[in-house]
Amino acid sequence: MRGFNVLATFLGGALVGAFIGVLFAPEKGTDTRTKILEILRKKGIKLSKEDLNDLADELASVADPVE
Repeated sequence: MRGFNVLATFLGGALVGAFIGVLFAPEKGTDTRTKILEILRKKGIKLSKEDLNDLADELASVADPVE
């Protein structure tokens, strides 16, 4: 069971890292967020654009502790 927890933690961290990497890519933010919404909907996760924007802002504030 411990091996599963380590694997789940690693995969969760990789997913969050990939998500943040995509958000900070040089592509226009609205285009990137639209792509993320499409991917999430294909996976069965429904999120409004407003919810995604709130999530992105929250992640950005956590990733940028300069505030």
